[in-house]
Amino acid sequence: MSSRRLQITLQPAVLKWARERAGIDAEQLANKMQVKPERVLDWERDGKISIAQAGRLAQRTYTALGLLYLTEPPKDLLPIPDFRARGDEQQPSVNLLDTIYLMQRRQAWMREELIGEGARPLNFIGSYEIDGDPLQVARAIRDALQLADDWAASISTWSDALGHLRSRAEDAGVLVVFNGVVGNNTSRKLDPDEFQGFALVDEYAPLVFVNNADFKAAQMFTLAHELAHLFVGETGVSSFEHLKFDSNTTERFCDQVAAELLVPATELRAFWPIAEQASDPYQSVARQFKVSSLVAARRARDLGLIQPIAFFKFYDEYTEREWHSSQQTQASGGNFWNTQKWRIGTRFGTAIFRAVKESRLLYREAYNLTGLKGETFENMREKMEISV
Repeated sequence: MSSRRLQITLQPAVLKWARERAGIDAEQLANKMQVKPERVLDWERDGKISIAQAGRLAQRTYTALGLLYLTEPPKDLLPIPDFRARGDEQQPSVNLLDTIYLMQRRQAWMREELIGEGARPLNFIGSYEIDGDPLQVARAIRDALQLADDWAASISTWSDALGHLRSRAEDAGVLVVFNGVVGNNTSRKLDPDEFQGFALVDEYAPLVFVNNADFKAAQMFTLAHELAHLFVGETGVSSFEHLKFDSNTTERFCDQVAAELLVPATELRAFWPIAEQASDPYQSVARQFKVSSLVAARRARDLGLIQPIAFFKFYDEYTEREWHSSQQTQASGGNFWNTQKWRIGTRFGTAIFRAVKESRLLYREAYNLTGLKGETFENMREKMEISV
């Protein structure tokens, strides 16, 4: 008998942990491993499994094989501070963990690349405290990103405004990533109910990640919120219940900064009498400031222009509508290279491509950092308009 077919006995709780950590049920794992669901349930009851099956189970659940041999399920810990509203109430998914690890590798590589090129540290990273004035921090972000007070007024749509804000952040030295899956693996979707985004603070290569699986209209606020994290020097992962109110001090402050950055209080108060005359006041504000109507409603609530009950009523209606809209958008797919521009970023892609061509980075490492391989990686220069 082949050694790979030898039966071993592992801890049933560990096998169940691996499956649940991957976010799949017994039937889904059975389909992935081409066995009957009863076989998966047997493993999780008595732990008896072949060496080959254990290897396949590790692969299908994105688990390091050695972890399956532990005597009890390990406790996954986030490698960065957890600012999510639910905090430690739930274990981080393997998809969230692997995404953070990949972004940390990108950041570490970019940091060394910039230091090697003689770059200077960015002076705005960690330049403010969370007990400061949100208006002052919002002003600092506008200055660092070279945004005029009315920067959104000349932009036709909020999606264009989102692209503009992202580009300005990259020009200022921030690595910005929008992605709704782990790397380029479309079978590993990120759950927006688990997190909206995270920030990795670094004075050379700060990085913000926006969960692209979230409502499209909510991503502008997430980007602004994570930029605020950089300015107050707070690395961490965020989940703020789609703009509901957060009790965490850091998150509440970053919410305030993001709101002021996107919809300045003075400008909204001046515009509100006009918006109130419209059939949809929130949509009127949204068009004026190039934000989602949800951000507009939240900002009106923050400034006392509407009552809390009005906001929450609108919130429930809005999220239901956006959920259906997002399902249709996801089903329709998108342009591969446009997607890569958001997943990789032109700035990071340029640095990687140049390092490979100058023989300072192995192709294998470049493939791991970008998720692109072979001819697809070579096409990155033309498709992403990279100048080397």
